[in-house]
Amino acid sequence: MPVTMPDVKEKWVGTIQEVVLGATSSEGGSRSKTVTVGGETGLAFAHFESAMPHRPVVAVEINDRAPDDWAPPLIQEWGDAVRDPATWAARAEELGADLIYLMLDSAHPERGDTGAAEARAVVRAVLDATGLPLIIVGPGQPEKDNQVLVAAAEEAAGERVALGNCEDDNYRTLVAAALASHHLVVARSPIDVNLAKQLNVLITDMRLDLDRILMDPTTGALGYGIEYTYSVMERLRLAALTGDKVLQLPMLVTAGYEAWRSKETRTDQGVPEAWGDWRQRGVLWEANTAMTLLQAGADVITMRHPRSISLVRDAIDQLMTDA
Repeated sequence: MPVTMPDVKEKWVGTIQEVVLGATSSEGGSRSKTVTVGGETGLAFAHFESAMPHRPVVAVEINDRAPDDWAPPLIQEWGDAVRDPATWAARAEELGADLIYLMLDSAHPERGDTGAAEARAVVRAVLDATGLPLIIVGPGQPEKDNQVLVAAAEEAAGERVALGNCEDDNYRTLVAAALASHHLVVARSPIDVNLAKQLNVLITDMRLDLDRILMDPTTGALGYGIEYTYSVMERLRLAALTGDKVLQLPMLVTAGYEAWRSKETRTDQGVPEAWGDWRQRGVLWEANTAMTLLQAGADVITMRHPRSISLVRDAIDQLMTDA
């Protein structure tokens, strides 16, 4: 006798906000294109039961100074481009980046202690070198973040960049800068559902709309807490899809940063032979970290190594083709 299969598709009530990064000349900016993320009505790549109107995007991380703490294989892959952020950004665009993730790391008191003038100059140079939308991130020191990101926001006025990281101890200044210059913010919170929601509430209380916020839940790398990361990201997305409007935001994750600070990617000395070639190991460590976070619901994934970027873009193509 025929067997009728039950309909096991989930029916969600929530929709992830669509967030647009970048502004073209007709919109008051100078970008060659805009990038839209979000819009999902279900879990990542579950095309059989829900819409995923926009593919996840890759943001390539560049630095405003030549990094002295990156693994040698990573530095060698980029070559002399790491000495000039404008050249670096142009190379990232050639490699297929969707966004440029610009780190103003030289503003850190222990890594250059540069200020507002230098931030303005590097932001202008990168804007002139690439037509991609930008995410601009401070050095992680609240006082310096406020100083250089306000200057960066003013220099990029009208370009609809995302300013980060907007955290509990500096959100007022960054949200004010975003409101004044028509930008977005990256809301970064320790990996916890309630803390993420709390920060989003504080930001929206300052009248920044939800469609101008990316949520960075903080992540771990392959082998370094990625299971817990996945669990929290999944809970954030499930809460959003079941109706929590404050959590219905696209998620940004820093896969490259997390992967390339793990022991397995940083050294080839005193490690088991079974670990294999150092250069290939690092590429795969980053790519696997990225793919895990994409499956957990990441909409924007920041990466470092050109070959990892290629692997992940190809994988996203395949996952979206399966729709």
